Amino acid sequence: MVGIPNHPNWLTFARELESASDFPRVTIYINIRLSSLRFSLCKDIINHRDILLISFCNNNSLFWIMNIYSNSSHSALKYLKDSEANIPNLLIMTGDFNIHDSIWDPSFSHYSSISDNLIIIADSFNLDLSVLTN
Repeated sequence: MVGIPNHPNWLTFARELESASDFPRVTIYINIRLSSLRFSLCKDIINHRDILLISFCNNNSLFWIMNIYSNSSHSALKYLKDSEANIPNLLIMTGDFNIHDSIWDPSFSHYSSISDNLIIIADSFNLDLSVLTN
């Protein structure tokens, strides 16, 4: 399969391709039942291949959702740490961070310094780490 899967019940957000070999690595799907919230891709605030920032309005307030793909060099996390973007009302920052660490996985016995960057970034957006529980 080539490209991004689409479905009529979902709004799809992804970066536009800049070349034939430049495929998106992050996508956000929003159910069309929520389309009245006026979702919008915000490349003017964060413009990185591996980060999508979506805004939406609810009760005259602006909120944000961020999806991240962190490659082996963690360029997206480095970008976020260096950019010091101010995004109030960021509700969730999710994605594939590619960080194995004992902080969120007790079965993993090692600590990664990259996880410090992720925690600093999340803290700068007033977000807390959500850890799965049984």
